[in-house]
Amino acid sequence: MIEKLAIVAIGGNSLIEDPKQPGIARQWDAARQTCEHIALMVAEGWHVVVTHGNGPQVGYILRRGEIASREGIHDVPLDLIVADTQGSIGYMLQQCLDNSLRRLGMNRTCATVTTQVRVDADDPAFQNPTKPIGSFMTEAEARKFEAEGWDVMEDSGRGWRRVVASPQPRSVVEINAIQALMLNGYVVIACGGGGIPVVRTEQGSLRGVYAVIDKDRASALLALTLRADLLMISTGVEKVCLNFNKPDQREVDRLTLAEAKQYIAEGHFGTGSMLPKVEAAVDFVQNGGPRAIITNPQNLQRALRGEAGTQVVPG
Repeated sequence: MIEKLAIVAIGGNSLIEDPKQPGIARQWDAARQTCEHIALMVAEGWHVVVTHGNGPQVGYILRRGEIASREGIHDVPLDLIVADTQGSIGYMLQQCLDNSLRRLGMNRTCATVTTQVRVDADDPAFQNPTKPIGSFMTEAEARKFEAEGWDVMEDSGRGWRRVVASPQPRSVVEINAIQALMLNGYVVIACGGGGIPVVRTEQGSLRGVYAVIDKDRASALLALTLRADLLMISTGVEKVCLNFNKPDQREVDRLTLAEAKQYIAEGHFGTGSMLPKVEAAVDFVQNGGPRAIITNPQNLQRALRGEAGTQVVPG
């Protein structure tokens, strides 16, 4: 019987610690460090299902495709790019997790599930792209790409980025497979990049759509569906901040649902960065989850003990 289940959501940006050096070798280093901390959670008795973001990686693949198209190479649809990143990032995480667990004397099998997540075809997000992908740019660079047909926006004072539609996740298609693996003792990696966005046609068939689902919202949905004890959102900062990147910036140790909703309404959190993380934490706790934690990878253990991170609780 599983006593404690945690959904650990790793940010795509936290796998690229230095945006100026986003190479694969650096991503491997970040994955190894992150998985060492997750392995310690497993060693402490947590059963873990890992999810991950893919925003920067999707952006790079899209850009490569645009460059290659000048040489007559076909482009790759966005749903297939999400599937590609589920495979590549999932491979990195499952290998790093396996190695970290073995160093702790634990023999556990890690498995990545190619995961589809259903969205509504008429979701208003398709008319209002807000999900940042790819690398950060100057405004001049962004405006240049905007002239070529991109949607762009400024991202929380960190620079400009390309944006795509981010519809709300409604259900995890492979939920039975994820649960079966989990109940048989596997460390599962699922819902990568928020899941491959798919819709049901009038005939009941699934088909992919041009979008990227926010991985934190998908992780909250997965956590609620599996009745997890904890939603752990790993990101690039130790704590949630009010007035982020302003002179009066303030870190927050604990957020009740009422406080979190108030700060969301006051506009404290960036649309493409901290806002979906706080909203996902609120969604999980509001719908019966005991607690959610937002912190960076190196503080996962301290956050579990209440010594770091931002704890989101019912209040």
